[in-house]
Amino acid sequence: MTITEAATPEHIEICLKNSDALDMIWIGARTTANPFSVQAVADALKGSNIPVLIKNPLNPDIKLWAGAIERFQKAGIEKIGAIHRGFSPFENIYLRNLPKWELAVEIKSLFPDIPLINDPSHISGKREYIEDIAQKALNLNFDGLMIETHISPETALSDAEQQLTPKDLTELLKKLKFRKSTSDNSEFLSLLERYRDQIDSIDYQLIELLSKRMQITEKIGKYKLKNNVSIFQLKRWLDITETRREFGKSSGLDENFIKRILQLVHRESIRLQSKIMNSNKTN
Repeated sequence: MTITEAATPEHIEICLKNSDALDMIWIGARTTANPFSVQAVADALKGSNIPVLIKNPLNPDIKLWAGAIERFQKAGIEKIGAIHRGFSPFENIYLRNLPKWELAVEIKSLFPDIPLINDPSHISGKREYIEDIAQKALNLNFDGLMIETHISPETALSDAEQQLTPKDLTELLKKLKFRKSTSDNSEFLSLLERYRDQIDSIDYQLIELLSKRMQITEKIGKYKLKNNVSIFQLKRWLDITETRREFGKSSGLDENFIKRILQLVHRESIRLQSKIMNSNKTN
């Protein structure tokens, strides 16, 4: 199978002229990040039936990725796949790209009929991390893997550190555990359903508690407005983050997970109180 990257209408013209020797094209991360480039390439492909693989954009922007897929769909391309190759990090990390698995899961939720392929080579940047990333993708029910291989990685002209020899690739595929999407075991399904019922109940309780919290937040916003007090209180926010993270840690929860939840809740609290402050200006 032969696949090549296309980034411009001129590239598409060359690909279509050589369609007998070409099985697919892919849209690179830098192209996906530019809606104008995506539209130009999609327009150039109208009327063709060549499959298209669309990589995620460089930045973790789900709208850009989804928008690119939709543009090719509107152009009449029926065979589309999404490639999760990770996102450019804003800080130094041990991986080349941030996986941000939640965005890959979201794109699968938005387009359940489109194959989702993981690129552990680009995410890892180094061959020693490829197995771990590939297994995580399989655990999340990805539809396939794109793993780079080279007969002599040390002489590769690009991305040498993330290339596997054909022998190493064969060994890797033997190690990976390919998961089933579900099971027809009645005992498994029965127990899974009970666990899911418990999760459903807890989720609704969480939403009810969040609603009550926001109702109190609105009361606080009105009280601050009445007393001419600013919305953001640094000391209070630092106290909340410290005490809740400690409590979460003692409850067996990851501190970063608690931090992210608190940030989301705080952001919504700021929004509600800002709305109260702004509405007073217009009255």
